Amino acid sequence: MKTTGIVRDDRYMNHDTGAYHVESAKRLEVIYEMVDANDMKDKFKLIPARFATKEEILWIHEPHYYERIESTKGKPARRLDFDTVASPESFDVALLAVGGLLNLVDSVTEGKIDNGFALIRPPGHHAERDRSAGFCIFNNIAIAAEYLKKRKDMKKVLIVDWDLHHGNGTQHSFFDDNSILYFSTHQSPFYPGTGNIKEIGYDEAKGFTVNVPLSPGCSNEDFFRIYEEILVPIAKQFSPDFILVSAGFDIYYQDPLGGMQVTEEGFAGLTRILMDLANEVCNGKLAITLEGGYNLEGLKSSVKAVLNELAEIDVKGKKELEKKRGNKNRFVDDIIKRVKDVQKEFWSIN
Repeated sequence: MKTTGIVRDDRYMNHDTGAYHVESAKRLEVIYEMVDANDMKDKFKLIPARFATKEEILWIHEPHYYERIESTKGKPARRLDFDTVASPESFDVALLAVGGLLNLVDSVTEGKIDNGFALIRPPGHHAERDRSAGFCIFNNIAIAAEYLKKRKDMKKVLIVDWDLHHGNGTQHSFFDDNSILYFSTHQSPFYPGTGNIKEIGYDEAKGFTVNVPLSPGCSNEDFFRIYEEILVPIAKQFSPDFILVSAGFDIYYQDPLGGMQVTEEGFAGLTRILMDLANEVCNGKLAITLEGGYNLEGLKSSVKAVLNELAEIDVKGKKELEKKRGNKNRFVDDIIKRVKDVQKEFWSIN
């Protein structure tokens, strides 16, 4: 078994998006109920959250944007953009989301835990340097990547994003940075409209952004193939010091926003692929952070499957990967070939 840490804090519920918003506190309520249940209780090390500092936020975000969010503190709820709400406590909760993830990566790098999952909100991967987007206020995972470089002397960080939606904010944060490899699978065409195969990075960072846009209907096996045939060989050549994961559970087969066909076992399988990769390239250093996922029952069961895989309590993912594969999806064949054709200029990938 592995020692797996979790970040959980009831203060994350204080980010109030309104009664009918899909990114609501109910998402964490069902997850926290699951980790408190008898079959899960006391199996994970609790990592306390903290407030990120202004300096840490400004590694990624513009000062005027930080000040805009700070100005909402204690004020009546307002929309930051079409999708994203700031309630009186959202500024503090957003700082707590970033700080919770930073404490988690601290615990992994210091050897206190083997890996971990930050069960936090608001999510972050859509947040741009100067604006909110897609329910996201601060870009939690982008700040964590900078933290690993600036405070933990990590030279190279891999960010993997399996959310239904492309992580535009994360991509743009590192589009000219060859110390960060950003890999995304996402439904396309779909919000936010970024993540084309040919979006590969600028100048010396060309090839350090790898986008795999997918049509609806992709299954566990389809995602496994993409990760095994594209991500793993590229990541091994990149050889990161740490792996961060934007885990969106809106690729779940019953998610109201998505059209993918991934099951709980599929999420466990993706986790196992990343654990095996981390074991090979960076001594297992792996931290996952919560992004999307809006079917509450599916979110709860899928997060549970990921946690069990991380801690090696119930290795459904390993079992799912060992199953005999069915007929190949011709669309996935085509997208794998197209991604390889673009990326083979930068990586040895057949």
